[in-house]
Parts: sequence; C-alpha cells; structure tokens
Amino acid sequence: MLKRFVNVKDEEVGAVLLSFVYFFTLMCGYAILKPLRDEMATAKGVKNVSWLFTATFVVMLVAVPAFSALVSRWPRQRVIPLVYRFFLLNLLGFFGVLKLGVGGDHVARAFFVWVSVYNLFVVSVFWSFMADLFESEQGRRLFGFIAAGGTVGMLVGPFLVSLLAEPLGATNLMLFTAVMLEVSAQCVRRLSRRASTLQPRAAVAETPVGGGIFAGLRLLFSSPLLLGLGLQILLYAATSTFLYNQQAHIVDRLASGTNARTAAFAGIEFWVQALTLVLQVLVTGRLMTRFGLGVALAVAPLLTGLGFLGLAALPTMGVLIGFKSLRNASHYAFERPGREVLFTSVDRETKYKSKGFIDTVVYRGSDSVSSWLYTGLDSLGMGAAGLALTAVPFAGLWLAVSLWLARLQQRFSTPSAGASGLAPTADAAR
Repeated sequence: MLKRFVNVKDEEVGAVLLSFVYFFTLMCGYAILKPLRDEMATAKGVKNVSWLFTATFVVMLVAVPAFSALVSRWPRQRVIPLVYRFFLLNLLGFFGVLKLGVGGDHVARAFFVWVSVYNLFVVSVFWSFMADLFESEQGRRLFGFIAAGGTVGMLVGPFLVSLLAEPLGATNLMLFTAVMLEVSAQCVRRLSRRASTLQPRAAVAETPVGGGIFAGLRLLFSSPLLLGLGLQILLYAATSTFLYNQQAHIVDRLASGTNARTAAFAGIEFWVQALTLVLQVLVTGRLMTRFGLGVALAVAPLLTGLGFLGLAALPTMGVLIGFKSLRNASHYAFERPGREVLFTSVDRETKYKSKGFIDTVVYRGSDSVSSWLYTGLDSLGMGAAGLALTAVPFAGLWLAVSLWLARLQQRFSTPSAGASGLAPTADAAR
C-alpha cells in the first residue's frame, strides 16, 4: 500500500516506516511541550523573549561540542538513544519541580530555554541519522515521506493537548513526551539493525565517528559546501525573523478583532500542516526525483522574495496569511527535505558534528542578529514597506545559494565522484 504513494523499494519499507514513526514521536512530543511552554511563560510573566533566545544560543554553544565528544568515542546506536534519554531525564526533572510548585518564574525561564534547545537539537540529530542511514538517491525518493511523519506529529500533538489538558492536567502531559522520547530511542536501535539492508557499507556506519570535539567547526570553515549550507540556514532564519516582525506590525496596526484573528491564524496553521502533509507524501519524492534538488530548494526562497514584495505593496492580513501559508508549506514539504539530502554527500564526521552546529548554533545566531537588525532599522524610522523590501535581497541570495548547492551536490553524487558510486566525503568538497 505504501508503494502506491511513495517510490520505495521492498527492502526499504521497514526502515522507512520506522523512520516515519521516529520523526512522528519527536515532533508530536515537541508539539505537546510547546503550548505548555508558552502557557507557562504567559502565566509566570516571562518577558524579554529575545534574551531567552540569546540564552538558548549560549546553551547551544555548550551542547554541540558535548555531542561531538560523544560521537567521537561511541557509535551512533549508543549515542543517539543516550541523548534522547538525557532529555527524558531533564523532562522528568521539570515535571517533578512543577508538581511540587517550586521555582516560579525561574523555572518558567529555564523551561522556555530548555524546550527551545530540545526542539532544535533532537531534530538536528534525527536528520543527521537519516543522512547517515540513507544514500543520496534514497533521500531524494524517501525524505519527503519521512518528513511527513513530523508533520503528522505536529497535527496530533496539539490535538492531544486540547483534548487532555483539562481532564488530566497540563503538567501531566509532559509524561506523554517522555514516552515519545523513549519510543524514539527504540526506533534508533531498530533502524541501526536494518542499516545493512540500506547501504553496502553499513558496518562502517556503526563505528564511532572519531575526530576532535571542535572538528565540526573546523570542517565548516574549510569546506565551501558546508559554508554554503551554513549560509543557506542563516538566510532562511533571517527571513523568518523579518516575517515574524512584519506579522507583529500588521497585527498591531489592525488591532480590532484580536480574538477572531487569533482563531484565524490557528486555523491557517492547521491547514498549512495539512497541505504540507499532502505535498510531502504525494509530491516531494517525485519532484526531487524528476526535476532534481534545484527545483525543490528553489520554491521556498522564490515564494519568500515574492511574498515580501507583496507585503511591501499591500501589507494586509490577507497577503500576510497567504504568504505565510505558502512559504511554510513549501519549506517543510520541499526545502527542508531537499536540504537534508545535501548532507548525504558528506562524510560521517560532518553529518554528526558540522551539521549540528549549522542546524542549532548558526540558526539561533541568525535569529538573534536579524532580530536586532530589524529593530535597528525600525527605530530609524523605516516603514513596514521598506522593512519588507529589505528582506527581498536576503531571499534572492538564499535562492542563489540553494541553486549553487544543488549543482554542487549533483556533481558529488555522480558515480565518478567516489569509489563504487558512493558519495564523496567532505574532503572532496573543499
């Protein structure tokens, strides 16, 4: 039945379904925690969210080298479950403190930062594992469907919260996420056992990565491919921050009917996730297989540039909702799976070290810098139209970088690029 919708081979079915469940449990668990974090932040009067994101950035600077140290010494089938169980113990600690009712706003701030770290980190580790488990050609066919597991999780999680928060208590829902994390750890173990059916060199993948703690950072600044990937995520995060602030300006200007608009945004978010799910299952794999990574990577930045031009010309709620809907759906359905395929063409040290740095530290750093840039331009008196136009060159550069990366990955993925048709290591990208 799966083969009716996804271009999957018989020997891949088990691993693909496990990967789907794996990503579902991660994102469903996060979707349960996110409203708890936001509610706690509101109830405890947590302010200065920009400062909290800066704190998240600092924590990432510690977490990424710690993870690099682990993968240098132990194989992935031990490290990844260990990471998830570490977060599980953290979560149980927060659960205990909240049940005791101690800590107040200090706990709320710590939980806000922890959830922000948790989300970026566990998703980055997931895609590192996927890039290690599947080869480039498989990623083009299968990553869209696997990403759909996360989309389903983002639909189911809020539904569970709305259904169970009052009868069970919001804090008790943390235990659901704890169970989800343990299921994720078990999926890693089972997928590691199936690795031999996916790659001819699976045995090598079960050995420690090796290298130094800061090797990921060294590799990043010595490889044009990795620098391009870092610039790509930086530009995506920067345009996201500009769009978020544009949304705040428009909503503030159209202040009447706040409750109705809040409900409308919630409904739009649901339909964005639903559209994303349809695209991931039915379109993504076929699009990347038939037209290549260039098209998949180009859709989101192209829509972003056009969307900011639309906001500059007509900064209305309708344009904003249409822009956000199309951008988010294209990012999760096309751009994110396509970007993860790029990491299948680098060596294992890069997948587990440089990738984590790009996905977490670079992402959150871009958030902080672009937020201050937007605030500075706004304080200088630049209107909403000017601020929207300022983001257009970022989208254009993002598009150019994405197309260049797609061409680069295509060259590395040819049989002549490496022995036995395997993708070359990061050394070949330098």
